[in-house]
Amino acid sequence: MKKITFLFVFMCAITAHAAENPMFGDGHINSVSLSVANGTGKGSLLHLVYPGDWDFGPMTFLIATYSQPTDVLRLPARVNVSVMQNIAHDSARGLSFFGVGASWDVALIKYSGFYLGAGIGPYYRDNHDRWVSSRLFFGEKLFVGKKISPHWRAELFTIHFSNGDLTKTNHGFNFLGLSVNYSF
Repeated sequence: MKKITFLFVFMCAITAHAAENPMFGDGHINSVSLSVANGTGKGSLLHLVYPGDWDFGPMTFLIATYSQPTDVLRLPARVNVSVMQNIAHDSARGLSFFGVGASWDVALIKYSGFYLGAGIGPYYRDNHDRWVSSRLFFGEKLFVGKKISPHWRAELFTIHFSNGDLTKTNHGFNFLGLSVNYSF
């Protein structure tokens, strides 16, 4: 618990002003988002960028996130704290999990209200299963976002979770989803 508290305090300490950050409205320093995603099968990180390999499965992934703006190598970014629930059903039974984590997303390209970015972060979940046999795992994310109004953004994302081969069983989880963000 001390490590999680330190990580949260550290992330809040490095936040910066949101000016010119496409993931936030002008002058906004907070954001909340709700995301829903569908499983695209197990596999490696390369699975994120090869849609021909996706296998939409019986998993629904829900994420609630709080974010603050920051900079990473002078690029607009955000630091996130997330709570997530994977709901596996039918043939994927036994793969459900609840998790919490922290992540950093960076907007690599921004143009005319659109932005393209990537993110990474550690997560902790309540159990292990036949795809990933550890509670600690890492998320890698690619996303495309669009400013809808001064307060609202929508993002299409793909995310991969695995434990980085910390254990022998590490097939990974992959998801494709949609986020709605409100900044204030």
